[in-house]
Amino acid sequence: LLEPDAGRATVGGFDVVRDAHRVRQLIGLTGQYASVDETLTGHENLTMIGQLLGLPRRPAKDRARELLARFHLEAAAARAVKTYSGGMRRRLDLAASLIGAPSILYLDEPTTGLDPRSRNQLWDMIRELVSGGVTVLLTTQYLDEADQLADRIAVIDGGRVVAEGTPDDLKSRVSDHALALRPADPADISRATEIIEAAAQVTAEIENTTVTVPAKDRALLPAITKALDEAGIEIDELTLRSATLDEVFLALTGQPTQPGEGDGAGRAD
Repeated sequence: LLEPDAGRATVGGFDVVRDAHRVRQLIGLTGQYASVDETLTGHENLTMIGQLLGLPRRPAKDRARELLARFHLEAAAARAVKTYSGGMRRRLDLAASLIGAPSILYLDEPTTGLDPRSRNQLWDMIRELVSGGVTVLLTTQYLDEADQLADRIAVIDGGRVVAEGTPDDLKSRVSDHALALRPADPADISRATEIIEAAAQVTAEIENTTVTVPAKDRALLPAITKALDEAGIEIDELTLRSATLDEVFLALTGQPTQPGEGDGAGRAD
């Protein structure tokens, strides 16, 4: 829709300026907010979109029924969308983007506002699409979502890509592992932090009563355990885990992810 000032881009091998019509035939989009018509039923929504894409009425209806079944919406097919839950609307919106059987699907923060069960259901559907050969470009500010779904991740900060790679590649840039400790007595948090920082030779992060440090050397765990024992500090939790993408994001951008803050917030695509 916008002429580029410079450069060139292709989607599926087609130039986005010269072959814009062919590009549109390849792609589907599920935006950040459901774009379905609330006054129509689920079946009517999908049938209408199918006809807008050029399908005759009968094939459009058949395709609508197929997708309603695929997304477990048959029981609500004849109901107005305004009666749907948030998770049902998102599933219907995703179904709508698949009417034209796109080979490339753009998903813009598809699970924003969903409860955990609806989010997991949508994740399963996205995995199913990918296993079926659809290429998915997912924009999200929930980095656990990127970790669960993405083969490759681009971290965008202030409109620029600041890092790109597989989830494991990005985690290894911060640390292979992180060590987290929570003392049994919250009053011991300061002393425990001093012991951890001295052993790890890095500054620890403190959240509530949990202290976390990067741990590139697995020998750090027994060393800290011994030092805490000698100091008489009892612990409720001491774990060595892989670094999270949230920690990667903080290290790369210096700011936390804040869903809903708009373009100024960091994004993982």
